Amino acid sequence: MDNLESVRKFYDETVNDEWERLERHKVEFELSKRFMNRYIKPNEKVLDLGGGPGKYSLFLAELGCDVTLADLSQKNVDFALNKAKEIGLSLKGLQADSRDLSNIEDGQFDYVLCMGPMYHLRSENDRAKTIRECLKKLKPNGIIFVAFVSSYAFVWDYLIRNPEFILDKERKSQLYKIVEDEDFAGQGFSDNFFISPKNVLQFFNQFNLKKLHLLNSESFLYLREPELLEQQPEVINAWLDLAEKVCEREDFLSLAEHIMYVGKKTE
Repeated sequence: MDNLESVRKFYDETVNDEWERLERHKVEFELSKRFMNRYIKPNEKVLDLGGGPGKYSLFLAELGCDVTLADLSQKNVDFALNKAKEIGLSLKGLQADSRDLSNIEDGQFDYVLCMGPMYHLRSENDRAKTIRECLKKLKPNGIIFVAFVSSYAFVWDYLIRNPEFILDKERKSQLYKIVEDEDFAGQGFSDNFFISPKNVLQFFNQFNLKKLHLLNSESFLYLREPELLEQQPEVINAWLDLAEKVCEREDFLSLAEHIMYVGKKTE
């Protein structure tokens, strides 16, 4: 069975948890929004592919953008549309597999967010197919935002939340990927793909894209995020200001849970 069926089931069953995730991990959300704000303007058209329950979609709709949310999980799409209706925002939504976006008109979007599919597409072919589909939907000179989960992500998670996992044979094998410095495709929080930071730019060499940014979406803050989020807003924002200034440094990529690539379509 296509592993995406199990992914679809996972997200159908965890809609509320996924909605709340970016509240628990506010650093990723806030830094990502800052980079979106550098480019995305009101009235522009955005495709949020794999946008789950719509955190980024609703943020951009509130900014005044024309947003379409496409997600593998129909329950996530329905949740986002209901949220938009509750707060009086315009949002379009549809269920879609990122590898085939033939139901969406080509060349109509100024921006595509692909901040979910790369977490689950185990095969290189499927990941490349998804990016090609995204590029079809972009206008000339359109910009794509693509998020990955780092191959070091579960190392930090295990260390913070379940350090005893290193004594479990299967978990220990996963943890030792940090020694091998390799991509990892397998069971994580669902069926997952985790990329070694050094392989991100290499992956994008096959596409007609000009790199604008490659950033650690948590900068250096992830390992102390819970403590930081207990502080007053002005303290949090001051740390985010500092984090934004250094999040593109190559030497910080190994600290990332999420890595975001921003590129411009060149044809």
